Amino acid sequence: MTTTTRRPEATAPTLIRTARTTGLLYLGLAITGLVGFMLVRNQIFVPASPDATLANLVQQEFLARLGVLVEMGIVLTQALVALWFFRLFSSVDRFAAGAIAAFGLVNAVAILGSAAVLGAALDVSQDPSLAAGGAMAPTAQLLYVVSGHLWSVGGIFFGLWLIPMGWLALRSGWMPAALGWTLMIGGVGYVANAMLGSLLPDAGPVLDLLTLPATVGELWMVGYLCIKGVRRP
Repeated sequence: MTTTTRRPEATAPTLIRTARTTGLLYLGLAITGLVGFMLVRNQIFVPASPDATLANLVQQEFLARLGVLVEMGIVLTQALVALWFFRLFSSVDRFAAGAIAAFGLVNAVAILGSAAVLGAALDVSQDPSLAAGGAMAPTAQLLYVVSGHLWSVGGIFFGLWLIPMGWLALRSGWMPAALGWTLMIGGVGYVANAMLGSLLPDAGPVLDLLTLPATVGELWMVGYLCIKGVRRP
């Protein structure tokens, strides 16, 4: 990677504003991700019971529709923050900044597919003719499983975008060095979690520990960008 750090730009008010806008968009991504995958999904999808999943879709239709809407919000904020990270770091290294944008946008496309699949599951719960052989519960359950796998494979690119993000945080000197290292380690852990998850499906709780540095690094980056912007030399 070529490196061209421009210290005068680091203190420019426009760069501070760009950093804080990036932080706010990243915060939006964190909130929609938490609400969509961790909260709404767990209220609808019951892994061991297709009948319970279908009942939740029927009885909690508004919540299911909210889940689809929130996943579209994830796509929107992921795409925007990917572009704003490119804008923020392009003066440091355009290749690495472009990598953040590219990996982030691919992850957004994976979640876009998940949102479409969840919408299809909701349609199946409302129209038996859409279910294979009229089996509404198994069809809705399958669609939720597909959605989960889209999240899993998308996790590869979510991990990949953290690696150049951490490298640029370290190389630019605009953030603490420990933050840069935490993001890079977290990115590697996230990729490993996504890939090993398909090989060792029963090791989920253990593999989830690999994503812990990524969670710490992301929250740290969000807070740093929103509050401080970038470090002033």
